[in-house]
Amino acid sequence: MNNYFKGWYFKAQNRSQTLALIPAMHIDENGEKSSSIQVITENGAWNVTYPYEQFSCHGNKLQVKIGESGFFEQGLKLNIKTDDITAHGSLKFGPLSPIRYDIMGPFRYVPFMECRHSVFSMTHTVNGVININGEEYRFDNDAGYIEGDRGRSFPTVYAWTQCNFFDESPCSLMLSVADIPLGAIHFTGIIGVIYWHLKEYRIATYLGAKATYIGNGIIDVSQGKFKLTAKLIKKQDNPLYAPVRGGMKRLIRESLSCTASYSFEEDNKTLFDFDIDRASFEYEFEN
Repeated sequence: MNNYFKGWYFKAQNRSQTLALIPAMHIDENGEKSSSIQVITENGAWNVTYPYEQFSCHGNKLQVKIGESGFFEQGLKLNIKTDDITAHGSLKFGPLSPIRYDIMGPFRYVPFMECRHSVFSMTHTVNGVININGEEYRFDNDAGYIEGDRGRSFPTVYAWTQCNFFDESPCSLMLSVADIPLGAIHFTGIIGVIYWHLKEYRIATYLGAKATYIGNGIIDVSQGKFKLTAKLIKKQDNPLYAPVRGGMKRLIRESLSCTASYSFEEDNKTLFDFDIDRASFEYEFEN
């Protein structure tokens, strides 16, 4: 099978540091197979490639191995050494917080979709230490998030944001808005989850969500009695490789730990409205 990729996004965050790890496999349009681990921090980004033979995963389980590194539901182990990056250590995860049902909703059954998204955990505790080029990333009951993608290509035009925050209990949100090609038509697809005070709110096209405004780093989404706004205030860009027809050919920019604002309303009542300096944002829309 050509033109195919599968990747996982593991994020860990303490009060002053953010770390994202992206293990992936890819098969390009010519059938060339490879795998990779991307390491992203506030200070830099590294893409480490491996032969496809050093990659393994087990179906839909969160169980991925590349080289001497492994990524699992219970935690991860990192062991990378190249001319550009030396990274090693391990993290342990507390119980994951999966969402109630597939983030794709009924679109999970639609064939030929360019990209399919998964959310494995909206929030969980992270403990352990990762050392990257001599800098220590230490997590002590801090916040984690895990998602994944698979398909042929990332959307050409899209925005994505994720944020862990605390309001009496661990809370988090994820929102993605993208131009979705489906045969001869295109539509604006929306998927999002707000995990707020142990309650899950789902925002999605298949539930009637519509983008009321996208531009200037702002995403406004409405769905019946709900309104969600995410705004990128100050970028903190790092390069990130993304798939095109299975191959990791596209360079996008991710602000892993940037300044953003979020507001969420239900029946015109504000559930939250805050600025935060540790949000993650990818904004591949032209203003």
